Amino acid sequence: MEKAKESAAGTTVSSGLRGVIAASSSIGDVDGEKGELIYQGLNIHDLATKSTFEEVVFLLWNGRLPKRAELDELKQNLSASYELPWQAIELIKGMCARVPANFEPMDGLRTVVSALAMFDEESRDLSRDASIRVATRLTARFPTIVAAIDRARNDLDPIEPNPDLNIATNFLYMLKGEMPDEFDARVFDVALILQADHELNASTFTTRVVAGTLADMYSCVTAGLGALSGPLHGGANTAVMKMLIEIGSVDKVESYIKDALAKKKKIMGFGHAVYRTDDPRATHLRQFSKEMGERKGDTKWYDMTAKVEEVMKREKGLLPNVDAYSASTYYMMGIPLDLYTPIFAISRISGWTAHILEQYADNKLIRPRAKYIGPRNVPYVPIDER
Repeated sequence: MEKAKESAAGTTVSSGLRGVIAASSSIGDVDGEKGELIYQGLNIHDLATKSTFEEVVFLLWNGRLPKRAELDELKQNLSASYELPWQAIELIKGMCARVPANFEPMDGLRTVVSALAMFDEESRDLSRDASIRVATRLTARFPTIVAAIDRARNDLDPIEPNPDLNIATNFLYMLKGEMPDEFDARVFDVALILQADHELNASTFTTRVVAGTLADMYSCVTAGLGALSGPLHGGANTAVMKMLIEIGSVDKVESYIKDALAKKKKIMGFGHAVYRTDDPRATHLRQFSKEMGERKGDTKWYDMTAKVEEVMKREKGLLPNVDAYSASTYYMMGIPLDLYTPIFAISRISGWTAHILEQYADNKLIRPRAKYIGPRNVPYVPIDER
């Protein structure tokens, strides 16, 4: 961990806020030394193998697992909120009417989420009950927005959500226009669970900073989307898949990676700012990638990723993170590469809203200080004498 530095005034300075405790939270915890991730005290391995995304949403928002009636109620409220206001659909169609070369689905998602605030009468009601309802609408509509953007940019009409389907299945249905394979739907559901929360990562911290001003939830989430769009936070699995496509075959992996490392290039999907051992999320995605390749009769992408893992561990001592194997998993499901980060947001909206709710409940404006390193006592020089 990067060491904090001591300023002249005696204030501790930590580059990138590494190791700084900025909030107390019961939502999630990452133990980098043990390679452990928990949500509200429950281990991610238990949740990935026994739970559903909807159940995890309830857990994150309420601090406990739901009873059956509570889970049924949440599912009903989510499915009732899948559909977007017609104005949002028109906005998506307008944005995608003439798709520019640099169009990014994340830009569309951020824009539509921001606009949705205007169609939610409770957007500025920060009470617990109203905020839960707003969080429900946001969580329900993220998949609808992302699927509609992908279809609109391909000159296809958005597919209306099916209220009888869970979030994972419904997204794949709206994206492709057909019911997904049961295995794919379950894999996607678990992927959403695995990425739902990860303590105070950049986007989550951003949402809490904005919530600390008592801004509405849409503003908080829009800011979080902006943070996630940066390549040092979101997009790593897209970069992994582009790399695998460029390499082309297992026998070319070792020479490619060694050459990239010699040129000081960063290999995305390996290493983590917190984990010093296996990323527990990668454990499940590694198995999914392998199983999906076997089911589809081609393990090429899994085999290539496993070879990259072998070389990176040997050459740099770096282990795969959540992005390494999610790349090939999504690719084999037929999901476009530039939707990987929006899919991350479909999952992380549950964690973002949980943190926003927690911030609202015990709020204090987040206002850190900066160590000033500029000059002092600089005389003002009139403009004609400069």
